[in-house]
Amino acid sequence: MVFATSLGEDGAQLCPLEPWQAEEYLAHLDRGRDFIGRYIPLPDVCADLEAARAFLQGYADRTAADTGRLYGIRLDGTLVGGVMFRTMDHATGVCEVGCWLEPSAVGRGLVTRAATAIIDWAVEARGMYRVEWVVSPANTASVNVAKRLGMTRDGALRGAYVLRGERGDKEVWSVLAPEWRGQRA
Repeated sequence: MVFATSLGEDGAQLCPLEPWQAEEYLAHLDRGRDFIGRYIPLPDVCADLEAARAFLQGYADRTAADTGRLYGIRLDGTLVGGVMFRTMDHATGVCEVGCWLEPSAVGRGLVTRAATAIIDWAVEARGMYRVEWVVSPANTASVNVAKRLGMTRDGALRGAYVLRGERGDKEVWSVLAPEWRGQRA
């Protein structure tokens, strides 16, 4: 591994996810495919090794273009989830953070810690002004992460997406750089 950032004393780490890790990434998704796919299309997009590699390559390309990034969350060396910048728009200073976990990793605060690390970087190192979190209102765990991150619910987009043939709403939560800095002080 090129680098890893500690997420605490429990052995959790945050590290890049890259195309060469496609087999490990697919195995991780397979362990949590139904659970992860309840609210996000990630397991459906990465149904096989070729698709997983293409997904990771897409994020490698976004990283190179400075328009998105993808990080794995590891617990005792095992990939158990991830966080990402789905979008990064430097002209407007707006980015969107996303996340997922396999069932074995739920309830340990991993997403909150990982999201905190990447939001700190986005605001302090990259000058992002607005960090967004888009979530299904039915995904109470993810809504609770947004709340723990000090985000404000901006509103709901009714019927805004289709997942596994079902149309659903999504909520937009956000935190602005001055708010983030104030709560981190």
